[in-house]
Amino acid sequence: MIALKLLLTVAGVLLLAAALAIPLYGLWLRMRMARRRTKGEELTEELKGIEWRGATALALVACLPLLVALSIVVVPSGMGGVRLSQLSGTLPGTLYPGLHFVTPLVESVETFDLRDHLFVTGTAEEGAKAADRKDSLCVQSREGLNIGLAVTVRYRLDPNKLASVQAHMPQPVDKELVPPVVASAWRELAPEYTVREIFSTKREEVRARASEIITSKLGADGIFVEEVMLSDIQLPAEYAKGLEGLLLKEQEDEQMGVTTEIQQKQVRIAELQAEAEAVQKVKQAEGEAQSKVVEAKGEADAMQYTLPLKEKQIEQSKLEAEAHKETTIQNAEAEAEAKVIDSKAELQRRNLMADAEASRVRLMAAANAERMTSEAALLNKSPLLINKIVAERLSDKIQVLMVPSDGKFFFANDVFKSMAASPVVKQEMDSETEPAPAPGH
Repeated sequence: MIALKLLLTVAGVLLLAAALAIPLYGLWLRMRMARRRTKGEELTEELKGIEWRGATALALVACLPLLVALSIVVVPSGMGGVRLSQLSGTLPGTLYPGLHFVTPLVESVETFDLRDHLFVTGTAEEGAKAADRKDSLCVQSREGLNIGLAVTVRYRLDPNKLASVQAHMPQPVDKELVPPVVASAWRELAPEYTVREIFSTKREEVRARASEIITSKLGADGIFVEEVMLSDIQLPAEYAKGLEGLLLKEQEDEQMGVTTEIQQKQVRIAELQAEAEAVQKVKQAEGEAQSKVVEAKGEADAMQYTLPLKEKQIEQSKLEAEAHKETTIQNAEAEAEAKVIDSKAELQRRNLMADAEASRVRLMAAANAERMTSEAALLNKSPLLINKIVAERLSDKIQVLMVPSDGKFFFANDVFKSMAASPVVKQEMDSETEPAPAPGH
């Protein structure tokens, strides 16, 4: 908006310059023609009149952007404004940072800084500017001694009371109103206290009371007091020396008192430690005695429970021995009975085997008899079967030769006959012809 205001102002000025240039140009032409006439030159051009209408129109048009620019007011950040009317004076209401419109040529805006300000007396404040620093505030104590105070007051204007500040307060407020109010507050309080109280014992009380007085007085005039600080106190030189010596003596006295108190506490601590050690030893002896009594009682109680347990263990051992004896006897009897049963079973088995063997022999004999009867019958019918039987019996031991039985090979017939009569051959023939024993015999 500042750029727009500047643009409108430039446009209005340019239009005014153009409106002013038109009659000036006409006057310049008239003066030029007058000079030519005086020189005797012939004028071919007719003199035209000045265009007052065009200049007036441009001037009127130039007034419009100028009036619009004058009606625009921009209040910067951290500032507050008050409208001043040429007709009714200061108007109520505060203009806060931003864009505002006023009546041009009738109203204007006076701005105030709404940020915190510092009023500083003395040179002890590092944050204050050199221009804002004043000499130390000189006050008198109850004894009539002059004391220099380094005071710092942080304050700001009340935005809601800017109209009252502008209309009724001296300007600028921070230079015309704040210093006398702060000085009067401290000078009213200082005579109620001694130098020592202001310097040390009641320093905070004095500062708090001064802060209340300054806040109430400036608050009624539209100024908020944020904080009042007392940073330094300058004492008279002679009093400072005496006070310094007094303070040193007081410090020594306090130090001696503290040392004495510490020693008394150390003695008390030693006494308490000795008493604590004695009590601890007594308690320890009592505890050991009680522990021994408890141990003895515990052993006695344990014996009362241990003896029945031992007796029960002995009885249990006896019962276990008797049970083991009975078990051994029963096992021996069971083994004897088992051996008797085994012997009986073995005897029965042998009897059964003997009966089975006898039956087998009888059956074999009957079978052999029948076989021999059948073989005898067959041999009677066909004698040549003897040679065949012999050959079959001796097939795996000798080579068999089949010869006719007509007597031509008498040597072979004799050999066969001798072999058939041999007991070994007969035994083998008998073993081959015996049937295998039946299973289970």
